[in-house]
Amino acid sequence: MATAILDLEISKLPPEIRVEERYSKALVLIRLGGKPIGQALLPVVGGRMGGDELRETLMNAAGDNLWKNWLYDSLEWDERGPVEAMPIATVAVCTRDRPEDLRRCLEAFMRLPDDGQEYLVIDNCPATDASKELVKNYPKVRYVREDLPGSSAARNRALREAKHEFVAFTDDDAAPDPNWLRSLLRNFSDPRVMCVTGLLMPLQLESEAQEWFERYTPHGRGFERLIFDGVHCNPLVVSPVGVSASMALRKSSINFIGLFDEALGPGTPTANGEDCELFARILCAGYRIVYEPRALSWHRHRRTWEELRNTLQGYAMGLYAFWTQLFVVNREFSVPMLALSWLWKIQIPELIASLRRQPDSIPSDLLLAQLRGCISGPKAYFVSRKWLQKIKEEIISY
Repeated sequence: MATAILDLEISKLPPEIRVEERYSKALVLIRLGGKPIGQALLPVVGGRMGGDELRETLMNAAGDNLWKNWLYDSLEWDERGPVEAMPIATVAVCTRDRPEDLRRCLEAFMRLPDDGQEYLVIDNCPATDASKELVKNYPKVRYVREDLPGSSAARNRALREAKHEFVAFTDDDAAPDPNWLRSLLRNFSDPRVMCVTGLLMPLQLESEAQEWFERYTPHGRGFERLIFDGVHCNPLVVSPVGVSASMALRKSSINFIGLFDEALGPGTPTANGEDCELFARILCAGYRIVYEPRALSWHRHRRTWEELRNTLQGYAMGLYAFWTQLFVVNREFSVPMLALSWLWKIQIPELIASLRRQPDSIPSDLLLAQLRGCISGPKAYFVSRKWLQKIKEEIISY
């Protein structure tokens, strides 16, 4: 059965919560003073939840994070440090032929506090004018068409088009929370921070595929603010850092780090990996990335099982394409050990558990799709480089 998504302020819980009776459980985002501090998966009986038991369960789920945030609020202390003035940003969403998703994203933009930010829609190789026509309904949003395929090309176009030093990125299948942008920008008071990522929660869990996506490969990275640098963590293992569907960059980082690798990412033969590659470059260069859970956004997971399989295969393909780039171009000779470690410690045990039909094991077709992506990733990177060069030559000659 489907899972209800609830967003609850723990200091103001209602005596009873009702959801549609078709839901057997609920995933609850727990807030304190508006800040996300935890989540809980709770059973729903007869479409109802409530009482003192609910409060106790949510408090236990939030754990020490509840008391830490309560103490910080009481002391009026912010771990991000003082800020003189909120920076002005460019907010960019890259899209391709998903006008319904884009509409939801733009509606979320309109609920952000107005701090003078500009909004960009980068329409990547669209098949129709649907997105262009949609953007006309939002006077604050500037439409830009990018004809070089791939999310990396679209993001690079956004960085070149942006009028402000800070550029916040979201995907068209995400809907930022009203405090999303301010929470991202607040972390740039440290000049060593080149990138900030945020928390993504599921927008809906209405299908089995969406349930498994959230269970197996959630976009959220927890409810603790984290700081990453290449000194205290392996800069080549970037999955804990976050995802580019909720991310902000310094535009000036182009001068030190460079742009996104346009041979990587959705819309290219590699299918993914562009954010991992950029995160690794930032950390290897000695800069910092902050994961900020207060920068909340809601992500629409893939609805069908086929979409889920393709997504997981694409994630694995992009990862191995990114590792191939590190090995071949950057001469990072530790990459084979990374790949072997992932295979031996994670993938093989997961596949064995699935084949033995152990309780709560991951469906084997998802794991096999992931393995196919791993195997095809290295070749996909070289194919993508040739493909990219050909596309650029065609655009120039046209």
